[in-house]
Amino acid sequence: MFRKILIANRGEIAVRVMRSCKEMGIKTVAVYSKADKYSFHRVYADESYCIGDPEPAKSYLNMDVIIDVAKKSGAEAIHPGYGFLAENPEFARRCEEEGIVFIGPPADVIEAMGSKVNARKLMREAGVPVISGSDEIKSFDEAVEFAEKIGYPVAVKASSGGGGIGISIVNNESELRKAYERSKKLGEKYFGDPTVYIEKYFPKPRHIEFQILADDEKVIHLGERECSIQRRHQKLIEESPSPIFNEEMREKYGKIAVKGAKHIGYKSAGTMEFLYHEGELYFLEMNTRLQVEHTVTEMVTAYDIVKRQIMIAYGEGIGFDQEDVRIRGHAIECRINAEDPITFLPRSGKIVHYRSPGGFGIRVDSGVHMGYEIPPYYDPMISKLIVWSNTRFGAIARMRRALYEYVIEGVETNIPLHMVIMEDEEFVKGNLHTKFIEERKIPERVLESIKNIRNLKTRLDEIFRGGREENRKNLVAAAVSAVMTYIQSEKKAQGLIQERTNSGWKMFYRLRQLGRI
Repeated sequence: MFRKILIANRGEIAVRVMRSCKEMGIKTVAVYSKADKYSFHRVYADESYCIGDPEPAKSYLNMDVIIDVAKKSGAEAIHPGYGFLAENPEFARRCEEEGIVFIGPPADVIEAMGSKVNARKLMREAGVPVISGSDEIKSFDEAVEFAEKIGYPVAVKASSGGGGIGISIVNNESELRKAYERSKKLGEKYFGDPTVYIEKYFPKPRHIEFQILADDEKVIHLGERECSIQRRHQKLIEESPSPIFNEEMREKYGKIAVKGAKHIGYKSAGTMEFLYHEGELYFLEMNTRLQVEHTVTEMVTAYDIVKRQIMIAYGEGIGFDQEDVRIRGHAIECRINAEDPITFLPRSGKIVHYRSPGGFGIRVDSGVHMGYEIPPYYDPMISKLIVWSNTRFGAIARMRRALYEYVIEGVETNIPLHMVIMEDEEFVKGNLHTKFIEERKIPERVLESIKNIRNLKTRLDEIFRGGREENRKNLVAAAVSAVMTYIQSEKKAQGLIQERTNSGWKMFYRLRQLGRI
């Protein structure tokens, strides 16, 4: 197995990957920008290296610096997490050229599926149902002709787009020119590719995706996820299994997803995304990386997807077969973002009070801590709150409780928005679609949710206020005590005194960095 892996990412996903590595006995290397000097992922890793200024292009997207750090640290492999370089075929090739294992699919596969025009073509070849749409649209006149052919409304999309960037919904020809130019411009700006295509637009579909695992010998799926609760074409809440799927549907569509992945020679973890409309599933795109929402699949299958990625990259394979996969219970994930819960505008600032929820069936994946300052340069996600129960209704009830317990102060979050959704009767019934938030007028109901949690925050403020100074003193005392314990105990163990004493001071250093003591 690998001895050391560099995680080319930040925040919660960097910590998530490091946790699996630690359980596998693998040393980890963190990279961080100057804005992330006090980040948790930096001190959680066994080694950490500053790689540049806060702007992603000067740090987390700087391939040369990241590869240099991997070589300097002796890392045998790089895990890209998601975002940044995770779906960059050039980076995957660079790793291969430098003799470093890229924990992900082959570069050619990333490149092939990175173009949605090409991905649609490949899926049609594989016999996977694809939404009616065009190949590359090379002129506005061609756009008009094709839109009239398939009928409005249509979606104009940047071929290399992602995260909702470069998508415009068009209802008539008068809206088409602006949308066409906008998608070309955004595609060029954010992805270096002005290619645009047109797709039939379904007003209120469900967004369903299948988790894929593939090694050199086989491709399997780990069931489906429902990702229909979105805002601005970006996912907000995910769950597994889908409320509308049964075993028969899971088997039928799972085979379709596997067939598509096999056709392109996929290897590693990946996700086949579909739109479900009027009883049919249509291919949308493939994400050739670990998904943000992989957590809900882990909760219902009990398989650590990151560990499987690492095992596949090392050549050990998946380690189990399709018939071994069982879906148990129900899991829901809420993305907790630093953003205005009504307008969805991102926020930055310092977390002055922080208390995460706990108890049976609750998981929090985060990379923050009290005193951490959320920088304005990156995605505003603070954490992922995941719950599990043996039923969907039980999972909803548990999520309500978890959201009630979750306290983040000093920066605005979307927790009140999630609270409203969890109480919505249509959500509870499982009547979901991609326009759910707009149709149910969720943002307009957020203010009432804020009032409902004010009393709890008032009581917690008293706890934080009363214990803040004493806790700081206790933290210092505990750190010094830990150092002295190491020194005294190791005086009895000749030959290891220096190594363990350094470990004690490292513990003190980490506590000082996180607590700012």
